[in-house]
Amino acid sequence: MKRLFVALTFACVSLAGMAQDAGMTDKYSVSTNSFWNNWFVQGGMAWEAWYGNYEDGMNLSKSPFKKFRSNPGVSVALGKWFTPGLGLRTKVQGIWGKSVWDGDNAGNGNKYWLLNEHVLFNLSNIFCGYDENRVWNFIPFVGAGIGRSCTYNRYAMGLSVGILNEFWVSKRLAVNFEIGWNRYESDICGMPADVGAGIMNHPNHVYAEVGVTFNLGKKTWKKTPDVDAIMSLSQSEIDALNAQLADERMENERLNNELAKAQDGREAAVEKEFVAAPVSVFFNINKAKIASRRELVNVKAIADYAIDNNATLIVTGYADSATGPADFNRELSRKRAEAVADELVEMGVKRDNIKIEAMGGVDTLIPPSYNRRVTVEIAK
Repeated sequence: MKRLFVALTFACVSLAGMAQDAGMTDKYSVSTNSFWNNWFVQGGMAWEAWYGNYEDGMNLSKSPFKKFRSNPGVSVALGKWFTPGLGLRTKVQGIWGKSVWDGDNAGNGNKYWLLNEHVLFNLSNIFCGYDENRVWNFIPFVGAGIGRSCTYNRYAMGLSVGILNEFWVSKRLAVNFEIGWNRYESDICGMPADVGAGIMNHPNHVYAEVGVTFNLGKKTWKKTPDVDAIMSLSQSEIDALNAQLADERMENERLNNELAKAQDGREAAVEKEFVAAPVSVFFNINKAKIASRRELVNVKAIADYAIDNNATLIVTGYADSATGPADFNRELSRKRAEAVADELVEMGVKRDNIKIEAMGGVDTLIPPSYNRRVTVEIAK
């Protein structure tokens, strides 16, 4: 039994180290669930033993693995996780024990129960990031409580510490292995007041337990929305729409000028002006995907012209210089231009009639988001 206990303890420590080297997941914040979620109940069977410092000088071996000290036991617990890494548990354990405080009554029975409140720390989630599909959770705990000897009708206060390992076999059910240590006042074992005078007479209770955990209510945690990312994306879309509106106003002004020239009796070369006016397609920050496909309506018009006249189109990509290094912006502007070129091919323009240029990061337009675009124009 001693070898088994030591081996299991060593396995727990080894697995804890492995958890921080393997199975790492992205860390992120989670939303706090309602009070009625993330509850659990536990039940288990244990091997347990009592030993204490009051045995000094009585020729009694302190080893808790001796047969005259150990007995089986049971436990039940109710708990709740308030975050993926922090929880509370109320645990009751005991029933059978052996009271050993002198050479005459070694092995005497002592029925008892221990009631402890534990603070649980799920180190798997704290250090490796929350993962709802994780199979194994490594959970140290500390706590305090009260115990009662039913045999001697005495109560005692105590402290506790231990390690809980959970191995999940389904979303609701896990198999547990737990080791723990409870340290109590001497009353819990019925020791007379004059025994062990002048020394630290505190009984120690150690146990190794196998049991199950069953989840009540919701078990998982939702990822907290990245508000900054959402706001950034929304602002990028607004900037793209504003830039598109500015281009359309310029186009409107051009058409009004053409109309004025025609009314003055001067012949307008509308086709030339159309050829000279580039069409803009806008992108979100650090993205090579077109922000809004509505912008392809204007691209379709210039594509139809190129198809009818076998004209060459120049597709020029840009990025804003305020975001990212020069090499990154150069590659990003090329990818943006290629994305628009692919759309032109889908519209019927020959690939050979499309010339792609990448200008990298620029700061020619204000605000900077207006520079995140691709222009399409007819080659002169």
